Amino acid sequence: APTPPPARHLFSDAAEVEALRGNLLAWYDRCKRDLPWRALVSVGGVGASALTPALLPAVWVSEIMLQQTQVATVIDYYNRWMQKWPTLQALAQASLEEVNELWAGLGYYSRGKRLQEAARKVVSELAGRMPRTAEDLQKLLPGVGRYTAGAIASISYGQATGVVDGNVIRVLCRLRCIGADSSSPAVIDRLWDMANVLVDSSRPGDFNQALMELGATVCVPKAPLCGECPVKQHCQAWRRKLFGKPSPVPDVEDCGVGDCPLCPPASEPWDSSLGVTNFPRKAAKKPPRAMRTATCVLERRGCHGAPEYLIVQRPSSGLLAGLWEFPSLPLAQDLQEEKEREELAVHLQAWMGRPVAAKGLQFIGEVIHIFSHIHQTYVVYSLHLDGDVTLDPALSPSRWVAEDEFHASAVSTAMKKV
Repeated sequence: APTPPPARHLFSDAAEVEALRGNLLAWYDRCKRDLPWRALVSVGGVGASALTPALLPAVWVSEIMLQQTQVATVIDYYNRWMQKWPTLQALAQASLEEVNELWAGLGYYSRGKRLQEAARKVVSELAGRMPRTAEDLQKLLPGVGRYTAGAIASISYGQATGVVDGNVIRVLCRLRCIGADSSSPAVIDRLWDMANVLVDSSRPGDFNQALMELGATVCVPKAPLCGECPVKQHCQAWRRKLFGKPSPVPDVEDCGVGDCPLCPPASEPWDSSLGVTNFPRKAAKKPPRAMRTATCVLERRGCHGAPEYLIVQRPSSGLLAGLWEFPSLPLAQDLQEEKEREELAVHLQAWMGRPVAAKGLQFIGEVIHIFSHIHQTYVVYSLHLDGDVTLDPALSPSRWVAEDEFHASAVSTAMKKV
């Protein structure tokens, strides 16, 4: 059996838990940011009937958008989304193309697709009624994981369940000097236990938002504002930074004698120069893999003389699923430019229905775009076409677009760079 963590890593004092809740909620009431989804949290399926379309839960949309994306970026996308699809029924009836167009530039495009799939399931299989518990939300809705389910259930429906996201991980690890790898399943499970102990049963949604707000605005990754923290008196890392090793306060770092599941490894002891930013600790990330892709901007003159560009649709699964792009071809690493041109010319022949001379491809430059796990280099060529071109309908969907149509289409940020 795994070694249980000492009590000093946990929240086992009921009086301290009560004080922490009160201090954090009072701070949240004074200092919370004015975010658009906070004005519409208690909606979505409540009182829904065949005659009353169920409002789309604001917290659901916002939390999906906020995964891997900063608040400042999300706000405009969120406002446009809720204006276009304010109800579950409206989103369920939208096309994937419309969803991708609105999501374009936000990244991680499968999020929007799963959000729509879940809305369709609520409308078609659940009579328009959103599940109201974290357990049912996670079980019944595609794309809703443990964190999103907890957020929706607590904020929209008042269930007393905790949440653990990146901000909460950072706050809890500092509050209790948790120095083990915070991305490991065992540590994550401990943090969920802590979150469920701490959550305020009378204001669970506000408490969870307060904990996340604290991590986003005060207990930030670098240079945290400890002087402004409403719960610093409960923070083991802050005490350690401030007082070192005073005898009245047990030294968390020495608690496990090498076998504590939540202490830092012996090879990485407390670094006094880092202070509270000793925590949390994560395993080293794998570097993103390098990829090269040849991309060709095919241009022709439209019927009114303005240039038009060929875009083709990506497969319905995988990276950037269903988005539109210029005809592109993954390349082997270390190919010579001449060989790149030849391979791209062969690829383009399938779209053009006629031979393409490699020498006719004009090299424009290279565009680098960083995905979460891929360091992508687009090798960009252009080709001006004379006369009309008949595209093969048996190939992937494709179309000619003017520049303004291109920017309005569901294209990735990478293709806009191209």
